[in-house]
Amino acid sequence: MEYPPAAAWLAEAAGTAPHEGSGYLLRVILIVMVVGCVLTGWFLLRGYSRKDD
Repeated sequence: MEYPPAAAWLAEAAGTAPHEGSGYLLRVILIVMVVGCVLTGWFLLRGYSRKDD
C-alpha cells in the first residue's frame, strides 16, 4: 500500500509498515486518547489556579 505524500511522514514517524494491519490504527487511537486526556485535564485544572479578588 502506498501512502499519500502528506501522510508518509506520519507513517514513517510512527514506525509502521503497510503490512502491520490494525497495529497502526491502534497506535493512532492510543496517541489521540493520551493527548485528549492531557488536554482535558489541563482545561479542567486551569480554573483552579485563578484567584478570585
